[in-house]
Amino acid sequence: MKILMRCGLLFTCLMALTFALSSHAPAGQDGVVQISTPNGATIQAEIADSTEKRAKGLMYRDSLPKDRGMLFTFAEPQLWTFWMKNTRISLDIIWMDGKKRIVHIERNVPTCSRTDDGCPQYQPNDNAVYVLELAAGVADALKLQRGSVLKFQVPS
Repeated sequence: MKILMRCGLLFTCLMALTFALSSHAPAGQDGVVQISTPNGATIQAEIADSTEKRAKGLMYRDSLPKDRGMLFTFAEPQLWTFWMKNTRISLDIIWMDGKKRIVHIERNVPTCSRTDDGCPQYQPNDNAVYVLELAAGVADALKLQRGSVLKFQVPS
């Protein structure tokens, strides 16, 4: 009887531990990735890694803290085009290659309130795999420029 009770208690403890560990997402699995800049600043970026997340982006948001952003990830390098339709905040848009090296920056991209699809489009000069959107002015404040390398780990 004591052995059965001990086994039952052990099983209950193991199940509780398993539940506790599984309820905490591993780093990066919660939809946010930490990005380090060359000057040591850290940006918390939401990950846009699906067609739906990339299509919505930062639409309809009224603000974006200076230490926040959105990181768009793509399966292959291309000249990925972005626009500001339904985006209520001005942004810096930063394109990076597969080595996380900045290949193009559009600074202080204005909002677009057009109701049709006539908002300006923004595209890099070189292929990119990642695109980071930050609040307007943050790229200058962090001294980001073409050739700078950002550090981050995208969850697999």
